[in-house]
Amino acid sequence: MFRLPRIQSALLTTLTLAPAVAFALTGCAGAPNTTSEPGDVAIVIHGGAGTIRRGDLTPELEAAYRSALEEALSAGHVVLRQGGSSLDAVVAAVQVMEDSPLFNAGKGAVFTSEGTNELDAAIMEGKTLMAGAVAGVRRVKSPIALARAVMEQSPHVMMAGAGAETFAMDQGLEIVDPAYFFTQRRWDALQRAKAEETGPQVTAHFRDPDDKKFGTVGAVALDSDGNLAAATSTGGMTNKKFGRIGDAPIIGAGTYANNKSCAVSATGHGEYFIRATVAHDICARVAYSGISLQQAADEVVMKELVEMGGEGGIISLDRQGNIATPFNSEGMYRGSIDKTGKMVIQIYRD
Repeated sequence: MFRLPRIQSALLTTLTLAPAVAFALTGCAGAPNTTSEPGDVAIVIHGGAGTIRRGDLTPELEAAYRSALEEALSAGHVVLRQGGSSLDAVVAAVQVMEDSPLFNAGKGAVFTSEGTNELDAAIMEGKTLMAGAVAGVRRVKSPIALARAVMEQSPHVMMAGAGAETFAMDQGLEIVDPAYFFTQRRWDALQRAKAEETGPQVTAHFRDPDDKKFGTVGAVALDSDGNLAAATSTGGMTNKKFGRIGDAPIIGAGTYANNKSCAVSATGHGEYFIRATVAHDICARVAYSGISLQQAADEVVMKELVEMGGEGGIISLDRQGNIATPFNSEGMYRGSIDKTGKMVIQIYRD
């Protein structure tokens, strides 16, 4: 029976931390955390982009986000430091965020207009260009694990809906009751969205900051063999209708990896990222124009997307370990551990 390796993580069961713990986790504003051991591996993660400003989050909630990002980074980095593959690393990191109610993926997924949770995910390997994706699944605990199974255990790239869930059961992946994905925070966000369709706008005082966030989680990694991988997982958009699917599971739009150029995972308004084939475009510019990863990422995210009216950001990594994380929104949950072993966790633009 096929089993995907994963690092188990403790599920965050509360969104509040004691002030002392919050201070210990956040430290000085914008100051990076550091690890002690350097290496020839690197990993970058994101937990969504959008209108995330200083003051929107309580100190306790900000500390909880930083702690969850650190846990995800550490899970992936441990895999890499032990000689594991970039594929194993991105799965480990994404699964931590899928298991957390803080992020719009897995446990913390937003609700559709029908009051259900529909999950999408994709993964890609830079060495072989193999890829796997799933869309619209409702009972698979780890969509990224299923995307990897599609890549490795089927002749296909994408599966959707009930068929994807049947495949998940055939592969022995964990199936849960849909009630597993319920969180009060996301349910309340759906009620606010529905109210706005038929009545006055909800005042900012009663709005959750996540109402203005494009929720997706993702990871890109470079392993000791020089191989890149990218993974993305999401619950989509609050109040989405008609079986809408965004960019996260679309190879080349929200997820892409190629050893000849770079690995990218995106978060933002998916319709724009699909039309601009953002992830592939960045890597193509690196491969064919010979420009740096930072320049390519900036050209696409800060110019092309902005001109189209698209909002969001990306995380990216090339084979030399260069990192670029541009975003044109007000904030993006993100973190990295570079080849020197330095860990950085950030939320806001400054």
